[in-house]
Amino acid sequence: MAASDLPPLRHIAIAELRRADIPTKKIHTDEDLVFWKTTRGYQDYGLFLRRLNESVVGYTLPWTEPPSEPAASILSMLDTLDHWIDEIPPLPTPQRFGNLAFRTWGRRLESETPSLLHTLLPSSLHPAIPFLSPYFATAFGSPVRMDYGTGHETSFALFLLCLSLLRYIEPNPVHERELVLSVFVRYLRLCWRLQDVYNLEPAGSHGVWGLDDSHFLGYIFGSAQLRDQTEYSVSAVLRPPLPLTNLYFMSIMRIHEVKHGPFHEHSSQLYSIATGVASWSKVNSGLFKMYEAEVLGKRVVVQHVFLGGLLDWSVSPDPTPSTPTPNTVPTLAPHRAALYPTSIPHTNSASALPATRVPWATTVSQASTPRSLTGSPFRTDGVHSGHWHGHGHGPIIAARMPLGPTASTALRPLDSTSGTSPRSLGNGVVSSIPPPAASKEHECARGEGGAH
Repeated sequence: MAASDLPPLRHIAIAELRRADIPTKKIHTDEDLVFWKTTRGYQDYGLFLRRLNESVVGYTLPWTEPPSEPAASILSMLDTLDHWIDEIPPLPTPQRFGNLAFRTWGRRLESETPSLLHTLLPSSLHPAIPFLSPYFATAFGSPVRMDYGTGHETSFALFLLCLSLLRYIEPNPVHERELVLSVFVRYLRLCWRLQDVYNLEPAGSHGVWGLDDSHFLGYIFGSAQLRDQTEYSVSAVLRPPLPLTNLYFMSIMRIHEVKHGPFHEHSSQLYSIATGVASWSKVNSGLFKMYEAEVLGKRVVVQHVFLGGLLDWSVSPDPTPSTPTPNTVPTLAPHRAALYPTSIPHTNSASALPATRVPWATTVSQASTPRSLTGSPFRTDGVHSGHWHGHGHGPIIAARMPLGPTASTALRPLDSTSGTSPRSLGNGVVSSIPPPAASKEHECARGEGGAH
């Protein structure tokens, strides 16, 4: 689907913003998380990511087109933050994670964000600065916890969404492509430098069972770049060095810079994709599902995201049923039903666990449980069935529930010849791997305190 085939992104006029709607942290309970997925802001974000995704299909890096004026201004602002790293060097005192100098850098960002946005925006958009500041100020890591994760990356994407809703950036394929291949690439390089210089801890890392310690969107956009080409197969990522012609390969090479050892041990999810997914199109669609489930669907991540104002906290006007019925998928509004076809059968399973499997996992049972009350803007098929629809290269076991960096690093396929008794992972997936010991207190501390 071309970017031009997607619905347009709505326009929010300055006059529509009310001081009472300045963004705040609204997700505190699981009920808040469920409600968020029904809001107009959530739908806007899903559509925005889809438009960015489709705009880069078939395009490569480096991006050499001259930047538009808005993009050039954003790039200049990111350059300013990069210069601050030179002005605030890391302290010589040893810390395992997080150099204390990052707190100085973070305080400077927090205090100077309004002035940076005042310089970035035309005077007509200055009243929107209080609605934009929370996203930009939280897009580069937490100076309190001295960590960085997918929640911070999401904050930057939401910042770009808000600029598009205000029409500072025109939401057309040309400018959206520029946002990904120029602005987002610059943002990634800045974040990588912050992580290296200040030794930032991965926020809420799933260890080897996560896709990446800190990032996610680069894999989505990169797989879109690779989607229609035939030169590189999905398994090409197992043969480094890779050309830096797309965000997916850039992200893989970044992993090789910061991690050592066999790739299948320290990056088992990416290895599973490389060995078990047949096409880049399936990688791209599956990563969207995984992003919605493992980033936007995890309260410990999105509880730190500011919502309201430009990211409308009210229920989306799209008519949707209040409760999905078994063997059906939610009914979508007419303009969205064309975008997200719902022809895939959906069955209910009373025994299914709420944990989300990776989309490319092969399961013993085909049963799954409806997970969303509304049609998701992130899904091309209207539902997340929990596995890839298509032919893979053999059974690949789904990741276990994340236990942090102490989890086992071995990728273990299902072994029908093993003499050990299989252990159920839920949703029909079984494993012969004995569960590692992990205290409930440890998991709670990691989830509530460090995930963003």
